[in-house]
Amino acid sequence: MTKAAVLGAGAWGTTFAAVLADAGTEVSLWGRDAAVVSGINVDRRHERALQGLELPPGIEATTVMDDALAGADIVAVALPSQHVRAILAGHETALPESAIVTSLMKGIELGTHERMSEVLADVWSLPNERLTVVSGPNLAREIAAKQPTATVVAGYDADAAILLSEATASSYFRPYTNTDVVGVELCGAYKNIIAVAVGVAAGLGFGHNTTATVITRGLAEITRLGLALGATPETFSGLAGMGDLIATCASPLSRNHTLGAHIGRGASLDNAIALTGGTAEGVKTSLSVRELAATVNVDIPICDAVVAMLHEGKPKESVLQALLARPRKAEGV
Repeated sequence: MTKAAVLGAGAWGTTFAAVLADAGTEVSLWGRDAAVVSGINVDRRHERALQGLELPPGIEATTVMDDALAGADIVAVALPSQHVRAILAGHETALPESAIVTSLMKGIELGTHERMSEVLADVWSLPNERLTVVSGPNLAREIAAKQPTATVVAGYDADAAILLSEATASSYFRPYTNTDVVGVELCGAYKNIIAVAVGVAAGLGFGHNTTATVITRGLAEITRLGLALGATPETFSGLAGMGDLIATCASPLSRNHTLGAHIGRGASLDNAIALTGGTAEGVKTSLSVRELAATVNVDIPICDAVVAMLHEGKPKESVLQALLARPRKAEGV
């Protein structure tokens, strides 16, 4: 039987552990909170993150990371993107030599501009062939409730992607494999920024036309940056691109959309973070993506607008007006 370790017992990490267990994979789930770990082991529940949902058997939770890693064929990492390097440092000797390492995270590291798979490669000295990423329309609570969904498993090595897809495929979870790691990861990180922008528009009282405009132009923005970084064009119209963008921008389950809506209704960033009640990766990722885009001279007006509203104290109305006042051009440019 394939054995997997999932590092991070938040909503997505716990849900992915459930996906693996339902697919017949033996799972060890690491979390820092002893009460959460006990609830998973004793009651098969994580009431804080997945209230009212029962987890499948086959998941053993622990607060000792090295115990979770022992004997794992697959190691999936679901930690806050700006803290993963510090959390994982010092545990490289516990990582099995042949384990495939999977990033479930959706962010770009501040300062280094590295995607999460690149951070994992740095921390644990991993070659590309051992790295995979998972991204797609993956709202945790819906998947934990076993609602049908599909996702993308991307890897530089096709066999590694196939191993992970086989360890997760079930009656409700359908993985598709892909070799465009750059594009899949960029989509997963950038869509959170666009979801914040859509949330701001909703908080201001705008309707579906505005939402559709921001989503569509957001996809164009993501695609421009992705192509400049060497991604494959087809990725952006697929599950990891448009699929994930629609789910994250449209759903009230999206923390990034929720945070943006609080901002749109007048909350400060600190208050919006508190009201959202969880990590909205788009807040810090907007800064790192802006830095990354500058290195390849790509225009990213929606990301710039999110940075202006969240981090530079500029009024929402003036930022939106500046977006609409940009020079007119052909749509495909």
